[in-house]
Amino acid sequence: MDQRDFLDLGRPRLSVVVPCYNEEDSLKALEQRLPRACAASVGSSYEIILVDDGSSDRTWDVIAALSLRDARIVGVSLSRNFGHQMALTAGLGYARGDRIFVIDSDLQDPPELLSDMMRLMDEGADVVYGQRLDREGETRFKRWSAALFYRLLARMTDVKVPLDTGDFRLMSRRVLRALQSMPEQHRFVRGLVAWTGFRQVALPYTRQKRVAGTTKYPLGKMIRFAIDALTGFSVLPLRITSIFGACFGLLGLGMLLYVAISWCIFNAVAGWASTVALISTLGGIQLMGLGILGEYLGRVYMEVKNRPHFIVRETVRALPFAPVSGEDEYPQIQARSRSLVPLNS
Repeated sequence: MDQRDFLDLGRPRLSVVVPCYNEEDSLKALEQRLPRACAASVGSSYEIILVDDGSSDRTWDVIAALSLRDARIVGVSLSRNFGHQMALTAGLGYARGDRIFVIDSDLQDPPELLSDMMRLMDEGADVVYGQRLDREGETRFKRWSAALFYRLLARMTDVKVPLDTGDFRLMSRRVLRALQSMPEQHRFVRGLVAWTGFRQVALPYTRQKRVAGTTKYPLGKMIRFAIDALTGFSVLPLRITSIFGACFGLLGLGMLLYVAISWCIFNAVAGWASTVALISTLGGIQLMGLGILGEYLGRVYMEVKNRPHFIVRETVRALPFAPVSGEDEYPQIQARSRSLVPLNS
């Protein structure tokens, strides 16, 4: 495609947002498969936004080189590692397309499903999300814990977050606008998309093995991610704490009555071991309740500070382009941007 044709496109039909963290080995395969999938769906009217989330390897160098070779690829480098959800949020802030396709760089979610997603959106859907039937190359514990998390989340929240889904999805621009109006610091993007409503349709598929590298979600990050999801969409943990408090309060009154009656009749109270056990149990419940309150209070504290979600260190694109009319302000701090002349190939 001629460079001037690219500049004259205005708003592209499709924007692809790809968060990347230490994925230099998978980006080569991504470059081969993702543009082909986009071209098969929308021709040349697309852009690919690669967001480097503070990688410690050569991910940013590879992204910059890809931007040189293809005028449709935009590179965004964050100033440090802000986390997958923030990197995704950053990429969405740069998306100019009528439809926005979100996919991870490890290619566990096949980009070739884009055509099916586009067809479902043509039929009236506002969101088409991939729903995993199976997860190839993942441990039994990872599959079991993921299934448990989504079912627990479904029972604890009023928002119907689809089961067995990730961020792999296609969204309309009006859904993106609704998503960008939400200022939460602890972001669970798939839950926020579900919260917006609109017509959302599932596309079942089998998740594939990673093309390279290792998972960026070890157990610790999975637990923190689950806590963010639960506290961001449910106050049920607080209600459970209140229920525990009421139940043990009634139990305490019953024990007090038992002690009084025993003292009056027997002049002594037996069972020091049971008393200590009860006190220990009550202390544990209280500490658990304080911990839950602390999680919610900590999130309120972070929201009140109102810091930006992320900071962009640098952006790279082969050719400059004007932002879409009426949307000419990127949502976060940007330190430096440069437009590069593509290499002759």
